Amino acid sequence: MDTRPGITIIGSGFAGLGMAIKLKEAGYHDFVILEKAGELGGTWRDNTYPGCACDVPSHMYSFSYELNPGWSRMFSPQAEIRDYLRSCAVRYGLEPHLRFGREVVGLEYDDAARDWRVSLAGGERFTTNAVISAIGALHVPSLPDIPGRETFTGPSFHSAGWDHSADLTGRRVAVVGTGASAVQFVPRLARQASRLHLFQRTPPWIQPKPDFAFSPRARRLLALPGAARALRTSIYWALETRALGFAVDPRLMRVHEASARRHLAAQVPDPELRARLTPDYTIGCKRILISNDYYPALTRDNVEVITDGVREIRESSIVDARGRETEVDAIVYGTGFKVTDALNEQRIVGRDGRKIQEAWQGGVEAYYGITTTGFPNLFFLLGPNTGLGHNSVVFMIEAQVRYVLDCLRLLSRTGARALDVRPEAQRAYNDRLRARLERLVWSEGGCRSWYLDEHGVNRTIWPGFTFEYWARTRRPVHAAFELIR
Repeated sequence: MDTRPGITIIGSGFAGLGMAIKLKEAGYHDFVILEKAGELGGTWRDNTYPGCACDVPSHMYSFSYELNPGWSRMFSPQAEIRDYLRSCAVRYGLEPHLRFGREVVGLEYDDAARDWRVSLAGGERFTTNAVISAIGALHVPSLPDIPGRETFTGPSFHSAGWDHSADLTGRRVAVVGTGASAVQFVPRLARQASRLHLFQRTPPWIQPKPDFAFSPRARRLLALPGAARALRTSIYWALETRALGFAVDPRLMRVHEASARRHLAAQVPDPELRARLTPDYTIGCKRILISNDYYPALTRDNVEVITDGVREIRESSIVDARGRETEVDAIVYGTGFKVTDALNEQRIVGRDGRKIQEAWQGGVEAYYGITTTGFPNLFFLLGPNTGLGHNSVVFMIEAQVRYVLDCLRLLSRTGARALDVRPEAQRAYNDRLRARLERLVWSEGGCRSWYLDEHGVNRTIWPGFTFEYWARTRRPVHAAFELIR
């Protein structure tokens, strides 16, 4: 392990690799990419459940400078995205910088040396001048706090840790949760299991998925100069129009709600089941999902939708809120990830010994989602309020990577050792952000979502257009930062 790399990147998904690619292009070669697993890929390495695929069109869910005319489908499956990331690492010469099996367990800023001390699992430690956290938001599985969960004797696992050794064919399977992952794997399980019991707490809004395979001829055409770029641009603007209801007025979401209601009515003829699958909150409060086969799966004779909630899990059964006991052979949790508290659980100590939990005691926040006061030269990619509900986060990653590079160039030009965002700049930015959020869909009554923290505040999603974020982060405002020499 390098004893003193200039820059340390944590994570090797889209954010980590994208940062590394642009560092090399800018002439920064003294960096390492720390990855706790044995291979790169982030969420596209970890999630291998049946049906796993992206819900953003492939030509938009990729780097703008590394277009892939050979995507097999409009919405690519998991393995194809993982292979794309692997090919990027090879093409841009990132392999010498990758360090696998290195889990970061602590970061501590040295006020005297103006450096970060990085602690790894196993006791290894080293110093580095700048740290770029590229761990993303969807990597810490969230398991429900249900009494008796650990007593279940059959196979039980989260969708992000799919147990492929468990043969669920002909078994009685319970699925707890109806998030984005469940919408993809439930149709596969429904065809495989003898009985599938879906425990639904809150139904999602679901729209049709405009998915199709690209023919060999289409892929040849997309390989022509400018063709893939033109398709990507058209997809970008089509997706960006969906932000009108998020960024301007929640009433504009009615168009999307009407589309989702038509989709539900067309695929679920039973009025009683349709009523149970109809959300009671404004569309956009939670992630809008896309699927063509989820609703049909729920109409199968071997599938039961249970909306009473889970009261208790026993050795071979689940007891719902009404006291009904259902015997099951296996449990799959589609309960999503820890998002708003994932960063807050890290061991990070900044200037003057201040812990990240102290800095965020009123809620997770950062300046443009990238830097936090009191933690010099620590940059977050896909940090607070930079996720999206309408477009590709890869676009946001590229904007943030450019911003971080400009911060590093500022250090090089001035000879400063570190930079720290001024508290007044961070406060002013987040006050504007909160004021904007208060009049949008996430603040409407009845909204409960993993986008929100324990105070009901959206700490996850960017409440505007992506081109707006791109413009605001195009150049760092030097006056917003204290230069530490």
